[in-house]
Amino acid sequence: MPLRNLVWLLVVPAIIMVGLAVSYSAPAPDKDYKLVRQIVDVLAEVDTNYVRELKDEDRQKLVEDMIDGGLRQLDPHSEYLNEKKLKEFETTSEGSFGGVGISLDIDPKTNLLKVNHPMPGTPAYDAGLVANDLIAKVGDQSTEGMKIEEARRLITGRIGTTVDLTIRREGRNPPEFVAPLQRARIELHPVTGVARQTADPLRWEWFVDPKQKIALVRIQTFSELTTKELRAAIGEIEAAGGKAIILDLRDDPGGLLKQAIEVANAFLPEGKIVSTRDRRDNERSFSAKKEGGMFLPTPDNPRPVAVLVNRNSASASEIVAAALQDHQRAIVVGERTYGKGSVQKLLPLLNSDPPAAIKLTTETYWRPNGKNIHRYPDSKEIDDWGVRPDTGFEVPTTEDERIRYHIEMLNLEFVAGKPGAVGPNPPAPPSRKGLDGKPFVDESKPFEDRVLNRAVDALKRKLAGG
Repeated sequence: MPLRNLVWLLVVPAIIMVGLAVSYSAPAPDKDYKLVRQIVDVLAEVDTNYVRELKDEDRQKLVEDMIDGGLRQLDPHSEYLNEKKLKEFETTSEGSFGGVGISLDIDPKTNLLKVNHPMPGTPAYDAGLVANDLIAKVGDQSTEGMKIEEARRLITGRIGTTVDLTIRREGRNPPEFVAPLQRARIELHPVTGVARQTADPLRWEWFVDPKQKIALVRIQTFSELTTKELRAAIGEIEAAGGKAIILDLRDDPGGLLKQAIEVANAFLPEGKIVSTRDRRDNERSFSAKKEGGMFLPTPDNPRPVAVLVNRNSASASEIVAAALQDHQRAIVVGERTYGKGSVQKLLPLLNSDPPAAIKLTTETYWRPNGKNIHRYPDSKEIDDWGVRPDTGFEVPTTEDERIRYHIEMLNLEFVAGKPGAVGPNPPAPPSRKGLDGKPFVDESKPFEDRVLNRAVDALKRKLAGG
């Protein structure tokens, strides 16, 4: 019996008890049985001799940690997903969940839940909730002392159902009111632009250089929504006369392989995008299809592209950057990427109750030039891993610059509320501070993005025929 089919035995306490009896009464029929018995024997010793008696939930966590620790010893990207982690993984991959669209905080003065900001286009946003609103109750339950994780569990739920939030707003008469919010499909939008439009925060300004018609598109993750939103953005850019695009993949950890292929295809008329190989060296190759291309060069318009990357650009981000670089479709600007050249598959444990799965590394991926860019534990700086910026376009950044960039991206997500609901003086994005209460960086200084500026200058030269 394959080990994959046996792993589920370890997460069901009743089966463990049966295994305990069997381990002391029957000979080992095969190697798989011996492995299972080792685990059972360890659990038996813990149950008998540990300094304190374990509760059922302690045993469950112990077994899950044993499985997860073993998988992570294989490689850092393989892991065990219990019910909670599996839901989080599915939400990230699908790019949506059932909820009302509130980014939550804790108010330090009252210890109540607080609205950090409503997400544009969601039930909370449409109902007029604004940043800094206090949430006194969820249903009949007070939020005083409530943890954000517990609040999320109460507020999120099945689409179409309703949750009542008691809102307390300073300066309002009366200060408290009940907002009945119908849960909807909340989309975690992976594609953003330069800034939100003032009149309609649901829409983005795309041009970082309006005069030269150079657009900026940021991809935060490769979820099921990425290609759809990218194609919509490119459509708006082309309709507005866009001549060049900067694709910002900095701090993008990756995501779905299929989405990476489709994103690269949007800028490539043909040619290999990426290939994968399994343990038996079986290869799958993925190439661009002409009908998938959008922002393609023409004899009259070269439509140059620049890709921005940094040390946290990984996996799907590297697939896109490598494909566009190898086909000389884009210049790559910034820092050397993370170096994750492996593919993981989600393998549900079909007999597990509650649902569980393992995310297991099953393939490696190879860029069009035939190289695997994975950074192995023993890889050195001189080795050929990751995606390097094009010659002359490496822009090393300081820790303060990286933190400031991250804060600026968080501020882009911040919307105080629906226009008309926030009043003449809408709340500003909160200052980002450390545990010591000090700001991470001095946000009063103008943000200078040297990586972006380098890309803009390069595209200007290309558009001028350089």
